[in-house]
Formats: sequence, C-alpha cells, structure tokens
Amino acid sequence: MDSLLELFCDVDDFCKGFLPKWQQLQLSSGLVHRRRPRSLCLSEIMTILIAFHQSHYRDFKAYYCEHVLPHWRSEFPGLVSYNRFVEFTSSAMIPLAVYLRERGFGHCTGISFIDSTALAVCHNARIHQNKVFAGLAKRGHTSTGWFFWLQTAPGGQ
Repeated sequence: MDSLLELFCDVDDFCKGFLPKWQQLQLSSGLVHRRRPRSLCLSEIMTILIAFHQSHYRDFKAYYCEHVLPHWRSEFPGLVSYNRFVEFTSSAMIPLAVYLRERGFGHCTGISFIDSTALAVCHNARIHQNKVFAGLAKRGHTSTGWFFWLQTAPGGQ
C-alpha cells in the first residue's frame, strides 16, 4: 500500500465483511458479556500492526512510542498508551491472519513464527483419557510439564 489511508480503507473494508461472518461462527458460553466500544476499532489496530511490519523499525515498542503516538494522533484520535495497545493486539490476531492470507501476504518464505504458549489440555494423571488430539498430536515433556504438540509439514501445511 502506498499510504496509510489506502491501507486503512482496505483493512476497514475487509473488517466490515469479515467480522459479521466471524461472530456468527463463534460459540457462545451462554453468559452475557459487556461489549464496551474501545477507543480504537479493529481496523485501526490492524492498520497500525501492518504498518509496523512495513516500516524500518525492528521493535514494536519503539515504533509505537516514537512514530505512532507523536505523528499519527490526528489519523487515530483514539490512540491509547503502548501498554493498552498491546492488550488490544490479541483480539486482532485472527482477523489479521485472515486478512494477510486473503491479500496474498501468506506465502511461506521459509521463515516461520511460532507461539510456544503452553495450553493446559488436561491434568497429567488423565492425559491418556484425552481423545481430542488423537492421531494429530504427540505427547512431549519439558521442564514445565507435559504437553501435546502438533507436527506439521514443512511450510506450515
């Protein structure tokens, strides 16, 4: 994208079509959740994240504090502190991944990023009863405990 405005318009058009479909597919816990509007919409969060990857900055904190906050306040009037923005990013990861994949930015270059956050599936005493990952995952162990891991083909297929 040539400009921030073009990038935002493209991301916003994507979000207007994607969000209603995504919300329909999400499972409900039956609990009523507050849906207070944020000071930044999803399109703005995604635009800032994409623009960071198109910039020369190597770490996001410097980019946000040195570039976004001082120079883009008029473009994003609801800008929040760096810490608050980082809290917002988790809600943008799935839409961002779909956006990048749909726009053709998802080609594997041989470099992959891996989230190594451990997800508690079940207690180790009941691990043999767990059938969720049967045939898909293998069991592994680290200094922090037991876990399931998925082995994928090269290139993330």
